[in-house]
Amino acid sequence: MRVLLTGGAGFIGSHLCRLLLEKGYSVSVLDALTYAGNKENLQGCDELGDFAFFEGRIQDRDRVSWIISDRNIEAIIDTAAETHNDRSLLSAGDFLDTNVQGVYTLLEATKDHRLKRFLHVSTDEVYGSTVDGEFTEESPLEPNTPYSASKAAGDLLCRAHFVSYKTRVIVTRGGNTYGEFQYPEKLISLSLVRLLQGKKIPVYGEGLQRREWIHARDHAAGILTAFEKGSDGEVYNVSDSNERENRWIVDRLLTRLDLSEDLIKRIPDPREGAHDFRYSMSSEKLRKLGWTPQIDFDQGLDATIDWYRDHREWWQPTIEDAGYQDFMQRFYGRALGDDL
Repeated sequence: MRVLLTGGAGFIGSHLCRLLLEKGYSVSVLDALTYAGNKENLQGCDELGDFAFFEGRIQDRDRVSWIISDRNIEAIIDTAAETHNDRSLLSAGDFLDTNVQGVYTLLEATKDHRLKRFLHVSTDEVYGSTVDGEFTEESPLEPNTPYSASKAAGDLLCRAHFVSYKTRVIVTRGGNTYGEFQYPEKLISLSLVRLLQGKKIPVYGEGLQRREWIHARDHAAGILTAFEKGSDGEVYNVSDSNERENRWIVDRLLTRLDLSEDLIKRIPDPREGAHDFRYSMSSEKLRKLGWTPQIDFDQGLDATIDWYRDHREWWQPTIEDAGYQDFMQRFYGRALGDDL
């Protein structure tokens, strides 16, 4: 099958791109190469199979339509998104533009070109927070930030398109993802690049927030399973049973790098009231299709630590970029002060 993979130069997208090529798919990547997109993430993909890269935004209907026609695209997998809760507090409009208008554009292209399938990659954060138990695909959507609200809106657009037009749509909702090639703004990637520079890492409050972690390669495999075996109009959670407090993650990074707790700086939570305390999902529905996570969390985390330590040339240009420094200053500057 000839697939258009949007956001393929991003974190999860680049892992999925390699998996698709290894499985024999023809892959055309469309990526806007905004701050989190990096063509280096796709290095070597042209040697794995039929691969092409196109720069552009998913909101650009003409660009999307031209690629579909030029490359004889049969299906779309959408990993393109603005993805960070903290950033969404600073520029919510960007999130609506990509995560809502962009999804609508891709849905319309899927319908107009009569493609075989459109898979939209979403997030567990659309469910909001839970004190106990697990979210299922039937749980209500209760997003608490502009980011999660924009993703929920994209999910509902997919549902509406399926109901109204019978567009062949599937939605996946993934847990917190870690691994190589992650832009350094999330807990693990941000903490690693700061620790490797000898800088303090910000921890909100006591770091008791709980997250469920899944490796990017397992996440990509779950997406592909839903794409190949899922039913039109359905939602599939993609999660592993690796629930940890943020403070546990931080302590593990410090121990692995043989660093002192003095490098932790507790800061006020800028999302207080909107910071989800706990995420947990059941992925039983997807597992019934034959998917199970393969990467042990402790081993996967150790490999991720090693990768960031050994690939400073990948992340060093990012942290020196003016846009990255501006974000860090705007979001963490007051809390970190001289430790920024």
